[in-house]
Order: sequence, then C-alpha cells, then structure tokens
Amino acid sequence: MNFLDPSRKAMVRNSLWPCLHRYAVLTPFKPKKTVNAFEIYQKIDPSPISDMFLWIRENDRQLYKSAIATLTANRNLRSVFVEKKSVSEQISWLHKTLKLKTSDTIGEHLFQVYFMKGQQELLIGFCDGMGIEHDGEGSVEGALPETLDDEKLKSTIDNLIEAHDPKLVTLYLRIFNLQTPNGWENLAKTLESDERLNLV
Repeated sequence: MNFLDPSRKAMVRNSLWPCLHRYAVLTPFKPKKTVNAFEIYQKIDPSPISDMFLWIRENDRQLYKSAIATLTANRNLRSVFVEKKSVSEQISWLHKTLKLKTSDTIGEHLFQVYFMKGQQELLIGFCDGMGIEHDGEGSVEGALPETLDDEKLKSTIDNLIEAHDPKLVTLYLRIFNLQTPNGWENLAKTLESDERLNLV
C-alpha cells in the first residue's frame, strides 16, 4: 500500500491533530524558526524514536507496514529487505531512512499519528496548561493561538517535564512548533535555551 493512499490522505486532511494543526499536512512550507521532521530524526536520541515505532507496530500495524513499504520503494528496494530483519533492525533502518530530507513528509506524519493516538495524556497536559480548547482528548477544536503566553509556557513545560520523559516532551514541542507557518518565537527560543529540552 502506498503510504499516503487516498483513504489515509483523507484521514490526514479531515483530522484535527491533538494540539497540532492540519496546516503542516496541507503545505510543504517549513519556517526557518522550526526544525524539519527529518532534522529531528537526525538529531534526537534513538530511544524515543524506538519507543514510537514499537508503539506503532503494536497499535497500528498497517501504518507500520505502509511506512516500510513506502520508504523502501523510495530507495528502490523491496519491502522484504526490511521485513526479514529483526524488529530492532527494522526500527534502526526506519530511523536511519527518516533522517533523509526526502522522507520529511512521511516522518512528520508518523510523529503526528503517534502523538495523536499514543500520547494523549501529554497533549491534554499541554493544551490545559496553555489554555487551548480541545475535545477532552487533546484534539484542538478551533484555531491555534497566534501567540503563547510566556508564563503559561514556562509552567506548562515544567509540569510536562516532571510528568514525562523530557525527550518525549521536547519531541512533541518541536512537532507542535511546526504547526504554524513561522512557529512561535518564544517556544523556539525555549527549545534552544532550555537544557532539559535538548534532543540528545
């Protein structure tokens, strides 16, 4: 199956990502203030990426298979080349391949699905902390805010880091910052200056 087959494209376009925004799915534009998905895969510690793929493999096997099929096809390989590997080797290959610029759209989609379905508690915590209206499961029901309050952002990040793995928190915040054309300046500065939010 093509990774972005018609049914999955429809799902992407019609979904309101949890405390994410569908804008990033509808346009390839990436602002300079943000880090692209493929760059996140390049820089982040392997542990949260491994956790993400293990979760996807367990909870959305079709997505997992589609990711392998599309990424292998993009490199002129047969999917069996990866499927015959052990699970840990499959994940290592996926992570390595998603570091390529040509894999950016697929990589961001995987992040979005993972947070939307697999990390709702984190998303709810962020939405509630920032005062962003959502449906009770972290899905934003209106437009994202044009600005983020500095004090709310600081206290929300503190609370998230206390409750979750800091690597998972920084991963989510970087994906969240892709959801508006220019990112949020204070969030971008925090991601660069707060040592707790380092990718590695």
